[in-house]
Amino acid sequence: MERAVLVTGGAGFIGSHTAYLFAQLGIPVIILDDLRHGYEVDFPWARVFRGDYSDAVLLKQIFTKYEIELVVHCAASIEVGESEKNPREYYDNNVTKTIKLLDTMLAHGVKQLVFSSSCAVYGDPVTLPITEDHQRNPVSVYGNNKLCIELVLEDYARVYGLQFVALRYFNAAGGIPHVVPGERHNPESHLIPLLLRAMHAGKTFALFGDDYPTPDGSCVRDFVHVVDIADAHVKAYRYLQAGRTSGFFNLGTGKGYSVKQIIATAEQISNMKAVVEVLPRRLGDAAQLVADATRARTLLEWVPQHSDIVTLVTSALAWEQKTRIGAMRSKTRMSVASRT
Repeated sequence: MERAVLVTGGAGFIGSHTAYLFAQLGIPVIILDDLRHGYEVDFPWARVFRGDYSDAVLLKQIFTKYEIELVVHCAASIEVGESEKNPREYYDNNVTKTIKLLDTMLAHGVKQLVFSSSCAVYGDPVTLPITEDHQRNPVSVYGNNKLCIELVLEDYARVYGLQFVALRYFNAAGGIPHVVPGERHNPESHLIPLLLRAMHAGKTFALFGDDYPTPDGSCVRDFVHVVDIADAHVKAYRYLQAGRTSGFFNLGTGKGYSVKQIIATAEQISNMKAVVEVLPRRLGDAAQLVADATRARTLLEWVPQHSDIVTLVTSALAWEQKTRIGAMRSKTRMSVASRT
C-alpha cells in the first residue's frame, strides 16, 4: 500500500496550505473535505476525497487503500459567534465527529495525530505572553470544543497509546495566493480579509473599541502567517515520527500587532483609504493576546519566517485581488454565454 498523510479539512485555509507543504516535501497527501462551502478544488499534488471526516464507510476505504502514517486534523466549524448560537451543531461537528475519527484511526492501527487547536482554550489571559501552562478557561462554545478535544487526546494517549501534537494557533493570516485558497470563511470574521474587502468596496470598517489599555487603544493580536503554521505541522509530523512525547504547542510570534497598525499597513500597501467607524468593545475581546512559543521553537525547532506585518498583509491582499479577478472573469464568461 502507498504510504500517505491524511489531512482532514484539507481544502480549507490552513488545511490546504499544510497539505501543499507536505506535498512539496515529497510526502504523499490525501485530503478529506466535505467542501461544504462550495469552493472549487483542483489540487494536482494531492488525492482529494469529498465527504464527512467521520463517515465510517469513507474512512474505512481510505485507511484500507492507503497506509496512513499520520492524520492532520484541521476539519472544524470555527466561527466563534455562530458557535454561541448553535452549540449543538458545533459540539457534534467538532467534538463527536473527532472522537469517531480517532476511534477509526485506532481501529486501523494509526496512532499519530496533529490536531488544530486554538488559543481560544485559554480564555481571557491572566498573564502575558501566554505559555502552554496558562489556565485553560474558554469563554466561547468554540473554545470549549477545542478544550474538550484536548482532554480527549490526553485520555486517548494515556489509555490507548495515541501520540499527538496539538497546535494552539493564535491569529492565522496571509497565504500563497496563486497556489491554494486564502481566507474565505463564510461568514468571514477575521480582521485582515474584512478590512481589505471593506477598503476595496469603499465600505465602513468596524473598529470595536479604541480605549483598550494598549499603546494605541486598539486590541493587540499575535498574527502568524499560514505558511508558518503549515510548517509547524510538518515539524510536528517529524517530531512524532521520531517518537517524541505528545504535547501542546503555541503557534505565535511573541509579538502582537494592534488593529490600528494593521489598518495603517493595509492603507500603505494597497494605496487605499480605510473608512473606519469606532464602535463599542465586543464582549469577550481581550486587550492583548500574545503567545510564548518557546516550546515550539525548542522542541519542534519551529521558527516563523513569514509573519512580519508587511508580508502578512501583502499576501492577504494578493489573494483578495486574485479572487476579484477570478470573479470578474467568471462573470464575463457567463455574460458571453448568455448572448450566444
